[in-house]
Amino acid sequence: MASATVLRSSGGVYDVELEDGTMAEAVLRGRVRLAHRTGDRVVAGDVVEVTRHPDLSFTIEAVVPRRSQLARLAPGSRGRKAKVIVANVDRVVLVFATTRPEPKARLLDRFLVLSEANELPALVVLNKIDLVSDDVASAFLAPYDAAGYETLRTCALSGQGVDALGAALCSARSVVTGPSGVGKSSLLNAVQPGLGLRVAAISEAVLKGQHTTVTAQLIPLACGGYVADTPGLRELGLWGVDPEALPVCFPEFRPYLGQCRFRRSCTHTHEPGCAVRDAVENGDITVGRYESYKTLREEAVNSPR
Repeated sequence: MASATVLRSSGGVYDVELEDGTMAEAVLRGRVRLAHRTGDRVVAGDVVEVTRHPDLSFTIEAVVPRRSQLARLAPGSRGRKAKVIVANVDRVVLVFATTRPEPKARLLDRFLVLSEANELPALVVLNKIDLVSDDVASAFLAPYDAAGYETLRTCALSGQGVDALGAALCSARSVVTGPSGVGKSSLLNAVQPGLGLRVAAISEAVLKGQHTTVTAQLIPLACGGYVADTPGLRELGLWGVDPEALPVCFPEFRPYLGQCRFRRSCTHTHEPGCAVRDAVENGDITVGRYESYKTLREEAVNSPR
């Protein structure tokens, strides 16, 4: 057997990269198909053990335990199943557009909570920066700058921020995700000319992005890194986020945790003497981020576990 990294899947066939750089197609051995795993059995980024047969075909015999994963609530599962987006990544790159489609801070907050819950550092990218004023872009990014996140402004057409994005992607194995239509594939094409990822225009009827990436795929970059390009997401249900651990997933809350009158039992939603709520009133934590916390906490509390 040999080790390989799964790059993408289609119809039960997996494109894998062997340790020597050879590309091959593989299918799942029966016992792997029957194995009980959280979410998908095999996803882009998984490290697998493969057997090469005399007819030069490959089968996946086992999946190596994941060191990290990015998972969301599986659509239609009523809170009972995870949908693993990608495995074994070092960083999450969250791409939102300044407009067309309009950026939704609450959705970005969800992505960031999932990143924090999985202990994955996040880079916030605001694309199509040429379509709005600097003041508008700064206003959207301000809460994330204040929370300590690394942020980047980009334009795939003009090349603004593309070199900085490329430097970040080349230094690690990253997953690039965000809503549909924000320009993820266009940015990756700009980072590595000739990549040839499919792009599409925004639907004028609904001003929402069209899905151009239909399944997550791990792309080896010429500079040495890997990037997982993912389908655009319009909904993102939380998975595996303990409501008691949720405050830690907001970096700007951390200096105040443990300072509340009720210490660790404080939910930071209604209790008197709450240091987090005082920080919101004093302007040290933005109201928008705090409202996101309350919404996500209610969702986490009511989710089946």
